[in-house]
Amino acid sequence: MLFTVLSVILAFGAGLLLLFIAGKVLKISLKIIWKLVINALVGAVIIILFNLVGGLFSLSIPITPLNALITGFLGIPGVILLIILQFIL
Repeated sequence: MLFTVLSVILAFGAGLLLLFIAGKVLKISLKIIWKLVINALVGAVIIILFNLVGGLFSLSIPITPLNALITGFLGIPGVILLIILQFIL
């Protein structure tokens, strides 16, 4: 359990670092980068909380690079999308 949470934190940290580097390379405004960072952090917290609470009901969202990307760009709506996809698939 602790290893999973630590790996999730490291994965999102790596994603945020890549976002920051991509923003610098592409000269994207800092305001947009901060919005993406906030979305990623809020999404990560929501996925972790969902997995903790959903574990009681045998529900979870697997932490994959694609899920982290969706959560990072879409934030809370991305998490809702992942939850809906979890039920459909």
